[in-house]
Amino acid sequence: MKIFIDTANIDEIKEAFSWGIVDGVTTNPSLIKKAVNYYKEKGKTFTMEEYIKELLTFVGKGKPVSLEVIGNTEDAMYKEAHILFDKFNNIASNVVIKIPVNPETERGGARLFDGLKVIRRLHEDGIPVNVTLIMNPLQALLAAKAGADYVSPFAGRIDNYLRTNAKIGFEKHDYYPAEGVEWGEKLLSDDGIVSGVDLVASIRDIFDNYEFETKILAASVRNARQVRELAEVGADIATIPFTVLKEMIWHYKTSEGMKKFAADTVEEYRTLFNK
Repeated sequence: MKIFIDTANIDEIKEAFSWGIVDGVTTNPSLIKKAVNYYKEKGKTFTMEEYIKELLTFVGKGKPVSLEVIGNTEDAMYKEAHILFDKFNNIASNVVIKIPVNPETERGGARLFDGLKVIRRLHEDGIPVNVTLIMNPLQALLAAKAGADYVSPFAGRIDNYLRTNAKIGFEKHDYYPAEGVEWGEKLLSDDGIVSGVDLVASIRDIFDNYEFETKILAASVRNARQVRELAEVGADIATIPFTVLKEMIWHYKTSEGMKKFAADTVEEYRTLFNK
C-alpha cells in the first residue's frame, strides 16, 4: 500500500519524506490555508501561489500532489481544474486535480452529475483526477466509469456518521471496528456498509470484479489501527495525517527492547565501532 501524507505543511512533508516511506501528498484549501497561516505566524510571508510552487518543487516528479477545485458547477470546476493544472503542473509534473464526486447539496438538485461530467472531460484532456468525498461504493463505481485515476472514500467520516446517527459519543481519532458495532441489538450500517474500512473493502471487491484501473485512495484516516485494516482490505493508497504516521511507528515493546539492548551492550562490543 502506498502512503500519501495528508497535509500542506512543508515542514511536516519534508520530515515525513526523510523517513523514506511517503509516495505522495494530498491537500485541500483548508489545509493550505492552515499551513500558510502557520508560516505567517512565524514571520514568513509569501503568496498562496508561491507556497504551492514550493510544495510541488520539494515533493518532486513521480510523487503526486492533489490540488482541489472550489467550484460546484461543471463549468466552474472544469475551468478551475485547468487553471490549477496549467499554472502548476509544469513545475514538477506531479499535479492531480481533486474533484467532488457530487457537488450538489440537495438530493434532487440540478448539479448531481456535474462532478462526473468534469471527471470525464478532464480524463479526455489527459489531466489526472482524484475524486473526493466518496461515501458509498456506488459513487466510487460511477467515478471509475467516468475515468477517475483515484477515488477517495472517506473512511473516518463514515465511522463518525454511524456513531453520530446512533448518538454514540466519541472523539475524532477514536477507533471504530472494521466489522461494525452492534447498538441496541442492531448492527449499525449505512445501506449495508458497517464501517469506513468496510466501505473500502466493498469498493475493492467491485473494482476487482470489473478490473478497473482506478486506484483506491483511502482518506479521512483517524488512527494507526485503521491504517492496518485499510491495508488488509486492499486499499491501494492511504492518505495519512502526520500525527497518525508517527503513531504507526510506535510500540511499547520496541521501546522496551531498545532499552534492554542498550543496557546489555558490553564495552568490548562498543569498541568495535570506535574509529
